[in-house]
Amino acid sequence: MNVFYEEDGELKVGAVLADNDTSLQVEAPHGKRSKVKASAVLLRFESPAHTAFMAGVQQQADAIDIDFLWQCCGADEFGYDTLAREYYGQTPDALQSAAVLTRLHCAPMYFYKKGRGRYKAAPEESLKAALASVERKRLQALAKAAYVDELAAGCMPAVFQPLLDTLLYKPDKNSIEWKALEEASAMAKLSPARLLERCGGLPDLHLFHLRRFLFEHFPKGPGFPELPAATVPVDLPLAEVEAYSIDDAETTEIDDAFSLQELPGGNRRLGIHIAAPALGILPDSPLDTVARERLSTVYFPGGKITMLPDEVVAAYTLAAGRECPALSIYFDIAPDFSLLSHDTRVERVRIAGNLRHDTLEPVFNAAALSRGSIDHPQGAALAWLWQFSGHLLIARKGDGPRGEDRPEFVFRVDGGKVSITRRQRGTPIDQVVAELMILANSTWAGELHRDGHCALFRVQSGGKVRTSTAAGPHDGLGVAQYMWASSPLRRYTDLVNQRQLIARARKQPPVYQSKDTALLAAMRDFEVAYDVYNEFQRTMERYWSLRWLLQEQAPAVTGVVLMRENQVRLDAVPLLQKVSSLPPMVTPGQRVELAVGAIDLLDLNFELEFKAVLDDAVS
Repeated sequence: MNVFYEEDGELKVGAVLADNDTSLQVEAPHGKRSKVKASAVLLRFESPAHTAFMAGVQQQADAIDIDFLWQCCGADEFGYDTLAREYYGQTPDALQSAAVLTRLHCAPMYFYKKGRGRYKAAPEESLKAALASVERKRLQALAKAAYVDELAAGCMPAVFQPLLDTLLYKPDKNSIEWKALEEASAMAKLSPARLLERCGGLPDLHLFHLRRFLFEHFPKGPGFPELPAATVPVDLPLAEVEAYSIDDAETTEIDDAFSLQELPGGNRRLGIHIAAPALGILPDSPLDTVARERLSTVYFPGGKITMLPDEVVAAYTLAAGRECPALSIYFDIAPDFSLLSHDTRVERVRIAGNLRHDTLEPVFNAAALSRGSIDHPQGAALAWLWQFSGHLLIARKGDGPRGEDRPEFVFRVDGGKVSITRRQRGTPIDQVVAELMILANSTWAGELHRDGHCALFRVQSGGKVRTSTAAGPHDGLGVAQYMWASSPLRRYTDLVNQRQLIARARKQPPVYQSKDTALLAAMRDFEVAYDVYNEFQRTMERYWSLRWLLQEQAPAVTGVVLMRENQVRLDAVPLLQKVSSLPPMVTPGQRVELAVGAIDLLDLNFELEFKAVLDDAVS
């Protein structure tokens, strides 16, 4: 006796060795013996032999038209033996019965299992849907295989082009495109991005890094939605001064300017004037919502993404030849540079000129100051500001020796060609601008603190700088309180703080109260966004620095060895790199020559090899 039975969802055959009523001991065609419950047996038969049974069943099952079988069975539940009798038109033999059962068992889309050996035909709509799904999966499998073949051959499938950003930065891991890319990458032993680069999908790696940032942080793109025009107040009193700004040549968001008046008795009145967009950008207005989302202007070599639309910037920027709304703070200063008094005003200010670093530095520098002559229409004012800023610096930091400022690297990108120039920080221009801004920001922070008004203060203790709604000392700057309020066109914190300062100057209630949820949320989000934007700027500076090395075809570079992990800071570009080949004799501070090896613009890595020591250690 042989039995055809179901075990663990599979149909099996075996020869009965012992029948114990509720269970049987059977021997499989390959000789394995096992115990089978009697309830699992679907069919008992004497012939053919169990060793040849499954081959005969499969042959007959393959000949059964599954669609015809489905049409024959009707809508009611049925047993396989009943359907086999109707299908063959006679009492079926063991092979025929098992063939019908096998066909039913292996077609779950056509027949729903209702019990052991019992089935029900799937409804027509359900069957159509299931068959369509199978066909779709079949076509997807064919498409995926074709994509893998194209990628393996070094060609990017055309359908990948509109999906590149998603595939590179946030892939849908259930899509056939990603599955094909993942499989092809594994075969090629490359990352997906590297494989797409090899296939010509990343012709511009600058765009690859830029679009990754935009995809994550500007999903709607860097442009602005349609917004109402900026409201610029025209009824403000006009200041009796003429002001000048000092900025880089490319700066369009001109936030700050200065004025200087001579007073009777040898005193002077210094005015520090800050653009005042807070006069027209009200909290929760459409423009405020946009600024609140962006939180800061994003800077990177060759471009920027402004916090405010160009039209709004143009309406409030301190452009020469205009009378601009400003939040001004005036300091009366004695001949010995001591501060006598200060006063904050909301007004319009005539901007007489926008001084630019590239034209000002050749005449306003250390050499000119040592000669006692600055060849500039504002030379006398600049010379006085230099002396005054030095007094402020000593008051903050003392008159001890100061560490040398590291150079600042200025990037200019024109048509894919990059130029990188070193600009030493701590120049007379830098000192004047920095000290005036520190003076204004720290004075305003102190006023709000003394009046008990909250704001977004900058606090430094224990070496860590943080933003806080409560004022505290800024150890690094050497001031009792500090805030950012001098760049309201570029930073949302400054715009928020300017609202508090304008309300105080006008003797109005503060716009933000202590523990204001909007203020706390803005502080938290700004800290996160500011770190992200700065990291992106560093990433793009690294990219263009590597592009410069390729562009200049520099076989070797020089740099200074640092204290940690054999790192070297290059002289020509702002790059730090670990050089494993540095010999033990090289000490931190020494300048070395290095051979430039392979440069990878995708992963932003490059290789350096030690060549020679150039000189002794420097500080």
